[in-house]
Amino acid sequence: MKTLLELTQVGIEFPTPNGPFRALQNVDLKIQQGEYISLIGHSGCGKSTVLNIVAGLLQATEGGAVLNGKEVREPGPERAVVFQNHSLLPWLTAYENVELAVKQVFSGKKSKTEMKSWIEHNLELVHMTHAMHKRPDEISGGMKQRVGIARALAMEPQVLLMDEPFGALDALTRAHLQDSLMEIQKALNNTVIMITHDVDEAVLLSDRIVMMTNGPAATIGEILDIELPRPRNRIQLADDPQYNHYRQQVLSFLYEKQKKVENIQTAKSDSNSNAQHKVA
Repeated sequence: MKTLLELTQVGIEFPTPNGPFRALQNVDLKIQQGEYISLIGHSGCGKSTVLNIVAGLLQATEGGAVLNGKEVREPGPERAVVFQNHSLLPWLTAYENVELAVKQVFSGKKSKTEMKSWIEHNLELVHMTHAMHKRPDEISGGMKQRVGIARALAMEPQVLLMDEPFGALDALTRAHLQDSLMEIQKALNNTVIMITHDVDEAVLLSDRIVMMTNGPAATIGEILDIELPRPRNRIQLADDPQYNHYRQQVLSFLYEKQKKVENIQTAKSDSNSNAQHKVA
């Protein structure tokens, strides 16, 4: 398989009143065309920072991201972002919100008729044609997020970046959208990088789960290959021993291995503090 996106020795520092804060360090990752990658880890582990570097919203201090042979330096339509907050323009209908993105990318490349057909096609992908002429305040949270996904897909991005896209939704709506996303990815074979805190979501959707260590100087701790056949059915997988083994591996990393690292770091910090007091 062809490597679509490559992160090499990515590190980033942010200035603070107390000196530079190192958020990421030595992040190396190769992502293939059509892969579904989940980034998981505790809050503050740099997941969103990685996503923002790929999106071109942040510049790495060291290393960088290369997409299809070109270094990522700024945002571009080949990378579409879906945020936890749908970020739809409230005065526009669902159709008009998608149309705005389509006009930005395809102005002069598609006729008005082709644009209309393309917008409707992407709303159909997320099962939103019935509400395409409604404004955001007239539809539910799950429907808003569907429109946000349709808007991103309509840009025909090489990489779809999703920052906890279902985090604010109720469990049932979340499940429906996860199923829709699996259908869409099967149809389009698009590349997805998703941030999640939900272990079940990561195992259900992903080809690989990238587990981040706790910050500061966060990096990739482990990468887990999810070798479950597709299409995946959440009900059938609930009793699948392999599925539950993957869940256990992710939980073990998050709540056992990272806890040990924290304890070691705390012990070192206490030891250094005691040594300083003795010197003083």
